[in-house]
Amino acid sequence: MNAQTGFNAAKPIAAPTPADLTITVRDERFNRAATPKRWWAGEPFGTAWHNALSATFPRGEAFFIEAVKAHRPTEGDGADPKLTAEIRAFVKQEINHTREHIAFNRLAEDHGYDIQAIDKRVEELLALTKGRPAIANLAVTMALEHFTAMIAAEFLANPKHFEISDLEVAAMWRWHAVEEIEHKGVAFDTWNHATRDWSAWRRWRVRNLVMLIVTARFLKNRWIDTLMLLEQDGITGWKARWGLFKYLAVTPGIIRRLALPWLSYFKPGFHPWDHDDRALIGKYDGEFSDALMPAE
Repeated sequence: MNAQTGFNAAKPIAAPTPADLTITVRDERFNRAATPKRWWAGEPFGTAWHNALSATFPRGEAFFIEAVKAHRPTEGDGADPKLTAEIRAFVKQEINHTREHIAFNRLAEDHGYDIQAIDKRVEELLALTKGRPAIANLAVTMALEHFTAMIAAEFLANPKHFEISDLEVAAMWRWHAVEEIEHKGVAFDTWNHATRDWSAWRRWRVRNLVMLIVTARFLKNRWIDTLMLLEQDGITGWKARWGLFKYLAVTPGIIRRLALPWLSYFKPGFHPWDHDDRALIGKYDGEFSDALMPAE
């Protein structure tokens, strides 16, 4: 994998994805039985936020898979063979995530939540990507993968996010979080390889512009989706908006706590593995070793 740092297009360097990183498929299943309607142990704002987030994953992760697969290295194009193997493992992990979020979303629907409108909005947004250059879809995927990796690290590092939640639902989110951290560099390394003929300035400018657009749409749409689900719980108006704001920005403050990791994306020479948080993965794998299976 050839990446570049700063704005010096003439100085390729090896991408800082750890050489000893192994992307492991953890074949786990969750939420096949009943769980509390408000799985956040009676707290509606976290419930609505995570239900809204989960509703986007089946179509969203299918989009990620296709965007990365469209730029798989081919024989003789100079890519590190390790990237090809990591893409295969990434795809397998994302397929499993899709399966489990379909099950979770079905459970939410069984408890009376109508999340079809969220799925429909995602479908409509993805329809807008038809016909645009494939590299644009990869740039969007790279930005959203950074979002998921940031959220994943926060979930695993801060027990407050799950201290009052349903145990099985919390286990699903932790499992998903571990694998998001593990493959957080795959879309980025694929982007670096796909744009290897670009100048470092162009690569930096495009990925940062896309991140700004993705951030605005992500926050706006998840806010709208969450308020819609809160309304189904009978929480509307200022109570819904203020409660959701406190959840996101104060306690546990998931969005507030993402500010610095989000800003790091914009620095020249950034790579997702600038921060090696594999210790979070190791802790999880130590607790659930029976779920591990080879990626190949």
